[in-house]
Amino acid sequence: MFKKILIANRGEIALRVIRTCREMGIKTVAVYSTADKDSLHVKFADEAVCIGKPASGESYLNIPAIMAAAEITNADGIHPGYGFLAENADFAEICGKYGIKFIGPTPEMIRKMGDKITAKETMLAAGVPCVPGSGGLLESLEHARQLAPEVGYPVILKATAGGGGKGMRVVWNDSELEKAYNTAKAEAAASFKNDGIYMEKFVEEPRHIEIQVAGDQYGTVCHMSERDCSIQRRHQKLVEESPSPFMTPELRAKMGEAAIKAASAINYESVGTIEFLVDKYRNFYFMEMNTRIQVEHCVTEEVITFDLIKEQIKIAAGIPISGKNYEPTMHAIECRINAEDPYNDFRPSPGLIKVLHTPGGHGVRVDSHIYAGYSIPPYYDSMIAKIIAVAQTREEAISTMERALSEYVIEGIKTTIPFHQQLMRNEKFKAGDFTTKFTETFDLE
Repeated sequence: MFKKILIANRGEIALRVIRTCREMGIKTVAVYSTADKDSLHVKFADEAVCIGKPASGESYLNIPAIMAAAEITNADGIHPGYGFLAENADFAEICGKYGIKFIGPTPEMIRKMGDKITAKETMLAAGVPCVPGSGGLLESLEHARQLAPEVGYPVILKATAGGGGKGMRVVWNDSELEKAYNTAKAEAAASFKNDGIYMEKFVEEPRHIEIQVAGDQYGTVCHMSERDCSIQRRHQKLVEESPSPFMTPELRAKMGEAAIKAASAINYESVGTIEFLVDKYRNFYFMEMNTRIQVEHCVTEEVITFDLIKEQIKIAAGIPISGKNYEPTMHAIECRINAEDPYNDFRPSPGLIKVLHTPGGHGVRVDSHIYAGYSIPPYYDSMIAKIIAVAQTREEAISTMERALSEYVIEGIKTTIPFHQQLMRNEKFKAGDFTTKFTETFDLE
């Protein structure tokens, strides 16, 4: 087992990893930018090293500075959290060269699943259902024009190196294709330094349902049931829950089997997530694999009573997994609390937290790094907390979440709490009647 783990991340996820490490008797090293010197992950770690200026490129993406911090603190493992370097194969490779274990999959696994075209080819070969499309990169606008009628409008153009909705455009007919093609390529180049794009059939009225998986170093893979992530805004998740209100036992069995096939196809090692689009007829299609821990991992932890960070660390240390597949025994809902103004097009709202009261009580979990007097920096993702409500049924979980949101007081900044409060009261949401397009017609009162 590891003696000391450096967490190459910040905020909530860094604090989350520190807590599990402390329970496992593992020392921790926090790294931080000058903007994060007062963050709780810095205060709670056993050691802390400043790695640069506020800009991510000069701190949390600064591989030489992070490796230097690991060397001077004698860390024998690096946990990347999510975002930043979590799915950077070069970083994982550098960790190996320095004899420090990257707590995640191997560089080869990250590369195979990080490029969406390669990932799709791998999934098709493994017999995992995929959305019909180009089967490779689009060579030109003319290529796109020839292919689109064969795939059938509407189609969606996607960046092969993409994520978070960047380099992605829906095209409803031929007259929209040229503009969408040029815009997607330009956005992909700007965001990922890779302008490669591909085409898929656009699945209308979809649910975004993902399967949590784990694989060890000995070829054993299991799944830990699903999470429904369909409540999104501009392809960014806002609410996640498990089990999905759209799920049936038969669909869960099929999707779980497909997820195991997907992970087994690359001999996956670590925890990860297979993401699917599910149409209104419950046909499901592979979308991508996240080769890291996810923001919404807490939802799965609550419904199967399992510490996924602990499992991730144990796998990295060479400990075999049980191979047992899990089904949810409770219902959990997670609301992401962002420092954004939901009444002003979700504009970021960094600044000083003057007053804070965190909800508690039975069935409520809050993962956060904020406190009264903490100043939220403007340089990073705006998520500042996650509330997870867990109960015996979905109806009870929604009631618990409503109560928790009413208790959450954050003064000094704007947050998305009002959005979530209204969502929990929405009749369609309460009935489980929603798709990934739900928030496009959702007006705040």
